[in-house]
Amino acid sequence: GHYIFVDTSYEGEKAVLSSPELYSEEWSCVRLIYQIAVTPETSPDPTRLNLYLRQEGESFDRLLWSAEEPSDSWLIASLDLKNNTKKYKIVLEGEMGQDKSASIAVFEIKITPGYCIECDFEENHLCGFVNRWNPNVNWFVGGGNIRNSQSILPKDHTLNSELGHYMYVDSVYVKHFQEVAQLISPKTTAPMSGCLSFYYQLKQESSIVFTVYLKDTSGSYEEIWKTDSALSADWMLAEVDFNAPYPLEVIFEVAFNSAKGGYVALDDISFSPIYCSNQTGTSFDPAKAGCNFEEDLCNFYQDHKDGPGWSRVKVKRNVYRAGDHTTGFGYYLLANTKFTSQPGYIGRLYGPTLPGNLQFCLRFYYALYGFFKMTGTLAVYIFEENNVVQEKIWSVLDSPKGVWTQAEMSFKKPMPFKVVFVSWCKSFWDCGLVALDDISLQLGNCQAADVLLPNPGECTFEKDECMFIQKRRGRGSWHRRRGPTPTSYTGPKGDHTTGVGYYMYIEASNMVYGQRAYLISRSLRGTSGKQCLTFFYHMYGAGTGLLSVYLKKEGDDEEIPLWRRTGEQSISWLRGVIEYQSDRNYQIIVEAIRGVSIRSDTAIDDILFQAGPCLEVEEIQLSSGYPDSLNEIEY
Repeated sequence: GHYIFVDTSYEGEKAVLSSPELYSEEWSCVRLIYQIAVTPETSPDPTRLNLYLRQEGESFDRLLWSAEEPSDSWLIASLDLKNNTKKYKIVLEGEMGQDKSASIAVFEIKITPGYCIECDFEENHLCGFVNRWNPNVNWFVGGGNIRNSQSILPKDHTLNSELGHYMYVDSVYVKHFQEVAQLISPKTTAPMSGCLSFYYQLKQESSIVFTVYLKDTSGSYEEIWKTDSALSADWMLAEVDFNAPYPLEVIFEVAFNSAKGGYVALDDISFSPIYCSNQTGTSFDPAKAGCNFEEDLCNFYQDHKDGPGWSRVKVKRNVYRAGDHTTGFGYYLLANTKFTSQPGYIGRLYGPTLPGNLQFCLRFYYALYGFFKMTGTLAVYIFEENNVVQEKIWSVLDSPKGVWTQAEMSFKKPMPFKVVFVSWCKSFWDCGLVALDDISLQLGNCQAADVLLPNPGECTFEKDECMFIQKRRGRGSWHRRRGPTPTSYTGPKGDHTTGVGYYMYIEASNMVYGQRAYLISRSLRGTSGKQCLTFFYHMYGAGTGLLSVYLKKEGDDEEIPLWRRTGEQSISWLRGVIEYQSDRNYQIIVEAIRGVSIRSDTAIDDILFQAGPCLEVEEIQLSSGYPDSLNEIEY
């Protein structure tokens, strides 16, 4: 047979293979059979195979999957494609690293309707199901009318004939008590919930335990089904409610007690998005458990017997006191704002009730001002349903003063619970200010959430400059940096993404008045609809110059100005929002001009391109400088 491979004679280039335009309103599964072969030496720049989804109306391709693991034989990858009304293309990209003798080959790519987790075991790749090898008991393929095969059953379930195939595990070679055979499904790659069904046969002389588990990326198992019947001479249907909001594997496990245990056979695993039981299964929406405090407290609340510990406040743009994290001029929560005559304060902010048995990732931003002792400043607790404290899951150790810092934690609890943010201090003299903003909750482990592929069109500058390039590198160019800039009274103290990450900035000390630095995006795909660009900018310093954003369409010489700010704006990171349109391929150019003094370090961070119109639009041109009413806190 034939296969396709990457030609390695072009150095440093990427090989791109694009599908025809595809369209499927049904859920479908992409199966890719591939192999990456490299020489034993490890190279810093690995050979990699990427698979992208290129959707109509999007300027960026969405990375669905990426592999760099070399292997001696072919491997199979299964990727779920959610039902969608847009046309799309599948794009395969081969990246050759430093290794000259490496090769990437693709043997088969197949897009079939249905879910990747479904299988009738009629094809030789077994839909990406794998047996976890055990010296004594394993899952084998049975059937197919092979005379010498261990085909225990006269007929499979799919074709109801001796030619069909199924999976089975037999106790013939069992050596030890409780030997276990595991058949592992491909990992789910898109959130799904509904009914998982399969057919099985079970013949036992002594006790066999046949169990189905879900295993998440952190390795924890959850049992979802177990055999109850002692014997089944014919194919039995099993159905079980299945909920996979984040990547999970389904594991079919058989445990034997003796060599005379009998056997288990399995066939026709299928999935339906409707729950088996009549339950409507309201799936939990994690967005309801987050808040940016722009409108109100969302689903958070306080206990009135504590007194008002947390207040929702807003700071106008100014150069002394930082604003919120969401936009730089919106609302956030502040503990201990009313300096009362009491010696200290306590503030408890209760979140909404969260369901048990789900893995969560909580992220939020906090900033601290004027504390001497850090104990009790801010801590996160888990409360049980009846408001009993269960455990403390996080507390402030130490953080850069006055910088919005991101905290994240993962947890999973067996019973429903609440997350509670607590800030308190005993004596008035130790009390400072604690600020809290942008609480968000995601399903899955935080670490696994990072493994999830990056948002297309997003750049946080944490690893590199993403889709941006510089006209010329040198003293007068944009630099990637973390922490404060070298000159005092100008530039940010930390980045916007986490408070301790990277941002891009111009170092005014190396430039002359009026000198320009350009950050230019690579060529982006034009689309018919509107696009929205959001980003954060930092213009603090008495000598600050200009920051502008331009659109340059392919084939045009002129650059269309989209947005501009002049002079000092705020000590905070401020959010910029731009709506634009380009039906031709285009580039976005960010230009910074150094101001009159060295106090003009201008920075940008967290750039995000999104298809569709902006949800909020700001006034396009803004006058220079900042409002006069400085340093007021509004309640």
